[in-house]
Amino acid sequence: MTAELIAALPRGRVVGADLSWNMLIEARDYLQSERISLVAADLLQLPFEHAFDGIVSTASLHWVLDHHRLFVSLRRSLRPGGWLQAQCGGGPNLVRLRNRVGKLARTSLYAPYLALFAEPWFFADDEQAAEILRQAGFVDIETSLEAAPTVLNDAHQYKEFVSNIILHAHLRQIPSEELRIKFVGELTEQAAMDDPPYSLDYWRLNLSGSVT
Repeated sequence: MTAELIAALPRGRVVGADLSWNMLIEARDYLQSERISLVAADLLQLPFEHAFDGIVSTASLHWVLDHHRLFVSLRRSLRPGGWLQAQCGGGPNLVRLRNRVGKLARTSLYAPYLALFAEPWFFADDEQAAEILRQAGFVDIETSLEAAPTVLNDAHQYKEFVSNIILHAHLRQIPSEELRIKFVGELTEQAAMDDPPYSLDYWRLNLSGSVT
């Protein structure tokens, strides 16, 4: 995404921000442009004020639990006339998998590690997101939800995707590798019975707004 943004800009710079140094190191090794800067920063406390003409984000903002503080931070980083375009998980995103995870987490085998573990995501619906943007000071707000079902090829791909992309925070709570494998294996067996098998019920929240 960052490489595509810089390629689409006839002039100017792109600043990429991430809380993870590992992600920034990988991005630095991949991106080869003098017009790209990478910054380690918490989105809730961005170290910028009236710095950017636009902010773009995809598949990230649902990992920030406090959306009120998040969008105040993003608005503060924009210049007057600046704009925000973002997409993240929203509404009933992954509700089938999340219900299965919650039920499995309450069983005796996993409850000591997961029964009190809160979901690491915040999935606002379109109306809720629009109100949060208004409260943060954005105008010309547009929000919408769209279904984006994803079907994985087989059990192996499903296990890898769920383990590394969706449930990595959950699995860190389970101390045993054997138990982690069993946990994902049970979810995979349930997913094999879905129609179609190994499908994920993704929902995307589209967000846009501007700053006066």
